[in-house]
Amino acid sequence: MAKKYGFGIVGAGMIGAYHAEAVRQLPNAELKAVCDTAPGAAEKFGEKCGCRGYGSLDEFLSRDDIDVITVATPSGTHAEIAIAAAKHGKHCIAEKPLDITLERIDAVIEAHEKAGTKLGGIFNYRYMPTAKLFKQAVEQGRFGKLTFGLAYGPWWRDQAYYDKGGWRGTWQIDGGGALMNQGIHTIDLLQWLMGPVKRVTAFCKCLAHERIEVEDTATATVEFENGALGTVACTTSMWPGHFRMVEVSGTNGTAAMADQEFFFWQFRDESPVDQEIREKYLKFPAVSVGASNPSAGLTADGHRENFADFLKAVDEGRRPPIDGIEARKAVQIILAIYESARTGRTVELK
Repeated sequence: MAKKYGFGIVGAGMIGAYHAEAVRQLPNAELKAVCDTAPGAAEKFGEKCGCRGYGSLDEFLSRDDIDVITVATPSGTHAEIAIAAAKHGKHCIAEKPLDITLERIDAVIEAHEKAGTKLGGIFNYRYMPTAKLFKQAVEQGRFGKLTFGLAYGPWWRDQAYYDKGGWRGTWQIDGGGALMNQGIHTIDLLQWLMGPVKRVTAFCKCLAHERIEVEDTATATVEFENGALGTVACTTSMWPGHFRMVEVSGTNGTAAMADQEFFFWQFRDESPVDQEIREKYLKFPAVSVGASNPSAGLTADGHRENFADFLKAVDEGRRPPIDGIEARKAVQIILAIYESARTGRTVELK
């Protein structure tokens, strides 16, 4: 009989609710508790989800029936929670970004390796049907020699979004702006499809908001290790906001994913399945997921598959597909973009 895993969620906000729904949908998982330091937040969340609420992380992590914790707190708090989970012998799945500095991410990876526990990141957009088809086409070599990749996130956030909570738009807790908070999913998909980034040259500005420390508009030219070039452009300054796009081009094909649909799906050598894919997924305009509202169009489906993949890895005693090392990659690219924008120089990724 397959093991059933007890889950605990740290963070009783909007994303934590999606975590709870994803756990509820898994046959081999059960939500046991939630933790949040905001007064009354965990108790209210627990009542709604049928689990115990805690205001103390240590007390929460001391429960013997919690095998896995998920982290759904502000970005700059992830490492502390994930390291505490390792010390208590708990597996851990953390929201994007795994944390906001490479030093903290490396400390989290080391803590879980030392404890013998599994560490996973959340990049739920990799689990969309279109993303899976995109990745399959890359692995089959259908694009020929890769030449160009695009990560485009033309989004909008109003001033009230940044004013709420006190941590958004700060370097210390948010770790960045349109790139680190919103664009990271798009950047992760780009590197997942195109391969590792070698160097970046970038510009970042705050153009449409007040009282924030970070960028709301960013552009970068990237060179990949395979020699291809690319562009990253992510914003929260483009009213009203529309669909994000990831495009991959090569000598034998071009495909572009617009949110959960395809914008292009064209190959020099047609396959019988291509027309079926176009009929099912090629749509315009695409449904806009989160373009101006963080929760718009979001479901628990991607999180559920992300969690299921993690639990399968635990069952089989192997690294999760999105482990700490994999979750680190998008953060490294974003931090290199920030460094390039700050220094005015091209930055090499190591």
